[in-house]
Amino acid sequence: MGVPTEPTYLPRVIDGELEELLQGAAAIAVEGPKGVGKTLSASRRAAQVLELDDPMQAALLEADPERLARGPHPVLLDEWQRFPRSWDLVRRSVDADPRPGRVLLTGSAVPVGVPIHSGAGRILTLRMRPLSLAERRRVSPTVSLSALLAGDRPNVGGSSPLALADYAEEIVASGFPAIRTTTGRVRRGLLDGYLQRVVARDFVDQGRRVRQPEGLLAWLRAYAAATATSASYQSLLDAAHPGEVERPARSTVVAHRAVLEQLWIVDPQPAWLPTHNPLTRLGQAPKHQLADPALAARLLGIDGAALLGPRAELLGPLFESLVTLSVRVYAQPAEARVLHLRTRNGDREVDLIVERGDGRVLAMEVKLSPVVRDDDVRHLLWLRERLGDGCLDAVVVTTGREAYRRTDGVAVVPAALLGP
Repeated sequence: MGVPTEPTYLPRVIDGELEELLQGAAAIAVEGPKGVGKTLSASRRAAQVLELDDPMQAALLEADPERLARGPHPVLLDEWQRFPRSWDLVRRSVDADPRPGRVLLTGSAVPVGVPIHSGAGRILTLRMRPLSLAERRRVSPTVSLSALLAGDRPNVGGSSPLALADYAEEIVASGFPAIRTTTGRVRRGLLDGYLQRVVARDFVDQGRRVRQPEGLLAWLRAYAAATATSASYQSLLDAAHPGEVERPARSTVVAHRAVLEQLWIVDPQPAWLPTHNPLTRLGQAPKHQLADPALAARLLGIDGAALLGPRAELLGPLFESLVTLSVRVYAQPAEARVLHLRTRNGDREVDLIVERGDGRVLAMEVKLSPVVRDDDVRHLLWLRERLGDGCLDAVVVTTGREAYRRTDGVAVVPAALLGP
C-alpha cells in the first residue's frame, strides 16, 4: 500500500511534474541525493511500495517479476540501485505493457560497473534537488520564473520580509527536509554525519573504497570554498593539499569527482555555449556547486553568524549557490537548462543563463546587496543588446525587500519572491 499522506508534508515543485508525466509515461525514475525527499514524494502517488534495500523484498521481485505487471499501479521501486537488475525488469515490463502510470523508481546513486540498459524510450528520468526557497514556505512567491521565460516581460511586484540575516540562516539550514527542521548542534551533527556517510559508505557502495578519507574531505572543503566559481581543478587540488609534496594523483581526484557526481553531491553548473548567436570567446569551465549550500557551509565550518561576521566573504558565493539551487528547481518544469556565462578573459559574466529548448534565454544576475545600481546590470544590458530577441528577459535577484522593474527594463526580484 502507498504511504499515507502526512499533514506536515511540504509540497514540492516536482509533485506537479509527477502528476503531469504519470498521465503519459509508463515509468518514471526520480533521481537525486539522499535525503531530498524522493521516496516521500513518489510514495504519495504509489499504490504499492517495494523497498529494494531490503534483501527480502529484492528477492521477492527477483523471484516474481510479474508483480510489476499485476499491480496495483503505480508500483514504486525504492532505492532501485541496490538491486540494479530491477531497471531491466521495469524496461521489459514497459515493453510488454506501455500504459502510463505503471512504475515509479527512486534512487540516490547511479550504479557503477553494472551493465544496465539505458531505458531510453521506456523510463523517463526526473531530477529532484533539495528544497528551493519557495518550497521552504518562508514567503509566498510573487514572480514566476515560467512567466519570465515566456518572453512577455511581465510586471513584477511584491514585498518580502526577509533580510540578509534570514538568507544567511537559509544557507546553513539546508534544503534537506529532515535536517532543516533541526537547529544548532543537532543540525551540525546531521550535516557532518551526511558528509561522513558519503565518504565512508556511499563510496564503498559505488565500488570505490577511499584509502585516505581526510584527503577526500580536504578536496571537498576546497571545492566548497570555490562555490559559484569556475576555479580550475588543479587549483582545488593545490588548495586541498598546500605545501604537500605527496598528494593524490590527478587520476584519483578525477575518479573521486566522478563518484561524487554519481551520488549527486557535486552538482556543477555548466557553461553556456550558444550555437545560434554571434557571441564568441566564451569560457567552457563549469561553476562549482554542491547539492546544497549547507553542505558547503558545514565543510567550511561556518554558521549563519560567521557568514554575517568574520567569514562574510563567503556569503555572496553561498547566496548565489542558494539562488542557483532554487532556479534549477523552478526551471525543470519549464524544460529549461540553468547555465552560466563567462568570457575567456573574464571581462563579462552573467551568473545564471536559463535556456529554453529553442535557445532563447533568461539572463539573471545574483547580487547580495539589497540595492541595485547601474553598475550591477551592465553585463545584463550588454547581453540583451547582443542577443536582441534571443534574450527573453533580464533579472537581478537580490536580498532586498521589493520586486520592481527598473527604467531600463531589468527586473529586480528578491530571492524569496521568485518561484516556479
